[in-house]
Amino acid sequence: MSKEEKMKVVIISGLSGAGKTHAADWFEDHGYYCIDNMPPALIKSFLDLAMFRTIRMTKAAFVVDIRSDEFFSGLNDTIDYLRMREDIEFSILFIEASDSTLIRRYNETRRNHPLSTGRTSKEVIEKERSMLADLRARANHVLDTTNLKVAQFNLEMSKLYNPDGDISSTFAINVISFGFKYGIPQETDMVFDVRFIPNPYYVESLKHLTGNNKKVQRYVLRHEIARKFIEQLTVMIDTIIPCYVKEGKNHLNIAFGCTGGQHRSVTLANEMARIFREEGYRVTLEHREL
Repeated sequence: MSKEEKMKVVIISGLSGAGKTHAADWFEDHGYYCIDNMPPALIKSFLDLAMFRTIRMTKAAFVVDIRSDEFFSGLNDTIDYLRMREDIEFSILFIEASDSTLIRRYNETRRNHPLSTGRTSKEVIEKERSMLADLRARANHVLDTTNLKVAQFNLEMSKLYNPDGDISSTFAINVISFGFKYGIPQETDMVFDVRFIPNPYYVESLKHLTGNNKKVQRYVLRHEIARKFIEQLTVMIDTIIPCYVKEGKNHLNIAFGCTGGQHRSVTLANEMARIFREEGYRVTLEHREL
C-alpha cells in the first residue's frame, strides 16, 4: 500500500499545560478528525469503526493524557498495534515545556494541574514528567513549547507534519456577500465594496433576479472593470495567504458588499469562490441577504 493511501494517525500527549490543545487545533485545521482525552484502549475500536464509514476517514489525531483513569491501560499495546498496521501511518507527538514555564501558565490561567488540587508546583510537574517518561521515549517527535509563540508553534508543527504540504489544501477561505444597507458582517477580515460596478438592478429584466442567475452574472462580468478587479484581487489574495500562514492564521474571511446584497456582491462572491476552489483552497460561501 502506498504512503498516500495510508490513514494518518497521530497520538498527541505530553505535559499538562505544554500545548496539547494547540496541537489538536493545528491538526484539526489541517483536516484531521480530532478526539480529546480518549482512553488509548478505545482507539483501536474507533479506527476499526472508521474503516466502515461511507466516506473513509484519512487522518485522525487523539489527545491522550493523565486526565483519564485509563491512561496507562493498554497504552503500549495500542501503540504496538498502530505501528504494526500496514495501512496506517502512525506517529506520537509529545509536547513539553520547562517547569518554570508550566508553573507560570497555570498561575496565569488559575487552573489546577490534573495531579494537584491546589497550587501547581515543581514537584507536581516532575511527578507527571516521570509518569510520562516511557511514552516520551517512544515518541516520534518531541516539541518543546517553552519559548514558542502561537505562530512559531504552528510553524514547528508544519515542519513536522506538513513539510511539503500545499498551503492551499489546508487554508480555508470563507466568502460572504452582503448588502451595505443591512450592515457590514462583523466576522469578516476583508470587506470589498463592489458598488463601483454597474448595477443590474436598473435593468428591468434583471431587477428581480439575483447574482445566482446566469443572466445577472453575464451582465456583471461583461464589464472590464469587474474582470480587472477579480484578476487583481486574485493576485493579492494569493500573495498574502502564505504570509498569513507564516503568522499562524489558517483561514480568511472575505466579504463582498453592494447596495442590497442581491446582484453584484452575489456575483462577485460566487466568482471568487469558484476561483479559490479551482486553486485548491477549502472554501465556504454564504449569501447573507438571499
